Amino acid sequence: MRYTPCTATPRCVVTSDGIRTFDETREELEWHQHGHPRHPELGLWATVERETGKFLGRCGLLPWTIDGSLEVELAYMIAKDHWGLGLATEAAQGIVRYAREQLGRTRLICLITHGNVASTRVAEKVGMSYERDYTDEFGPCMIYSVAFGSTA
Repeated sequence: MRYTPCTATPRCVVTSDGIRTFDETREELEWHQHGHPRHPELGLWATVERETGKFLGRCGLLPWTIDGSLEVELAYMIAKDHWGLGLATEAAQGIVRYAREQLGRTRLICLITHGNVASTRVAEKVGMSYERDYTDEFGPCMIYSVAFGSTA
């Protein structure tokens, strides 16, 4: 998700999924600082370059209800000028390990827009495969998933 200034009103930002008001933006920032209100172990975390500390994007775990079931999405968003360097794959591998070993997750998904070849490749590199097409309030996408054995 990329934030850019919004000229429609002085109290909003534009993201890849639409315009947010000041209050919505504040709520989202709180969510990023403290985790999901119902699932505080999940969230998006800053992805920074080790050597410089430069902010490169956000990666993490997001809760979704799909067909009445709680699913946890592996999410990765890296700045375009850093695409193709393996950073999303590196972050995704660490997050999958965390989800499995620390949180005991036995399944993760990715929601990927049709035609997003780079995101599909990252999902496949962490062991995911195409499950099915899906449509939600944001539009059509593909669900990629991976299931792990029990960590107990």
